[in-house]
Amino acid sequence: MAAATTITSVNPADGEVLRSFDAHTADETVERIARGHRAWLAYRQTSFADRARLMSTAADLLDADADEIAAVMTAEMGKTLASAAAEARKCAAGMRFYAERAEAFLADEPGDADSVGAVAAYTRYQPLGVVLAVMPWNFPLWQVIRFAAPALMAGNVGLLKHASNVPQTALYIEELFRRAGFPDGCFQTLLIGSDAVEAVLRDPRVKAATLTGSEPAGRSVAAICGDEVKHTVLELGGSDPFIVMPSADLDKAVAVGVTARTQNNGQSCIAAKRFIVHADVYEEFAAKFTARMAALTVGDPMDPGTDVGPLATEQGRLDVEELVDDALAKGATALCGGTRPDGPGWFYPPTIIAGIAEGMAIHGAEVFGPVASLYRVDGIEEAIELANATEFGLGSNAWTQDSDEQARFIAEIEAGAVFINGMTTSYPGLPFGGVKRSGYGRELAAHGIKEFCNAKTVWVGA
Repeated sequence: MAAATTITSVNPADGEVLRSFDAHTADETVERIARGHRAWLAYRQTSFADRARLMSTAADLLDADADEIAAVMTAEMGKTLASAAAEARKCAAGMRFYAERAEAFLADEPGDADSVGAVAAYTRYQPLGVVLAVMPWNFPLWQVIRFAAPALMAGNVGLLKHASNVPQTALYIEELFRRAGFPDGCFQTLLIGSDAVEAVLRDPRVKAATLTGSEPAGRSVAAICGDEVKHTVLELGGSDPFIVMPSADLDKAVAVGVTARTQNNGQSCIAAKRFIVHADVYEEFAAKFTARMAALTVGDPMDPGTDVGPLATEQGRLDVEELVDDALAKGATALCGGTRPDGPGWFYPPTIIAGIAEGMAIHGAEVFGPVASLYRVDGIEEAIELANATEFGLGSNAWTQDSDEQARFIAEIEAGAVFINGMTTSYPGLPFGGVKRSGYGRELAAHGIKEFCNAKTVWVGA
């Protein structure tokens, strides 16, 4: 493992250091892995009722802490205070969802005993053990809880390697589960850099891993776990299409489109990024969309009047600027935004880029900021072709009142989710994940809790 480094929390609104932490040493990391394994040997024997009681307690504590942890998230990564508080409340609801349903989700599944010559045959779901979660900064609480709640309810234990710019949030999550009464070692945060992850993955006591993050990070974790023959779930990037057809409710599509592109300051894998609009309504949609985007207030994320805060990192803003500048230099047009504001902090304005063509980097990239790419198409065939003309396949939106068009979008868009006349989001009750280079495996719903279980076949003879 790598030598100890410093893990630093920086306020993206002004670039000031909030707190710094010493990274865990190699020995400290190994001890935490060992503690997790010891915890699992006992915790896996607990009942669903006991786990549900602990998870419900954690949810109650999180609800009580919502405003406090929201302020921490906002300070660490720049999301608006209102959205941070909403994220905390969503996490508490997700925890209760699994506390109430885990036992039913993981109940023995009867098989056809007669067909296999058995007195009884069924599938039993059993926990795998210690699972490493490598998580991103953009939804620093929700991304973790949507893994932790089902994993802990299934009888697994968790190790969290969070993004290095949100250490305070990471440590809060460990403390939350400790305060709720989970046994020591059931959920621990590892304050380590990305260069220390491989050693954790190769430890034989770590049985599986889940990662939400960039494609390069996902490839690395998948390669290591493939070499170790360990199960992985990957939720990677997205370049989600937002298709608008002539029969759409344009005012609703515009309003949702603005939110879908600028939520979390535009830093969401399932944000609408490529707006594909039918020529018959293109001009009207573009005018309304531009007016709404340009009217958003950019500023201090702690201010309740702010719609869009700063990007989380300085490099993130540079990446967005490079994509926009490249497109403009090659002939695209900024309908609004497109220029970095003066002053401190890593702010970037809501931006719409039209006239995008192949050869522009923005055409094939995931833009992780409040920048919408706007395309004009002449029909549904072209819309579907453009929607699928990406290496990603996470979420998608289609806006149409035509039932035949809806059926085609559902059948033909290459994505892990298709939302018709509504914004793509993640719900505890629906499976979440992607295809192509957006990853594999599923989180949430019954699918998510079963990802880190051994589906054990049981055959009983006479």
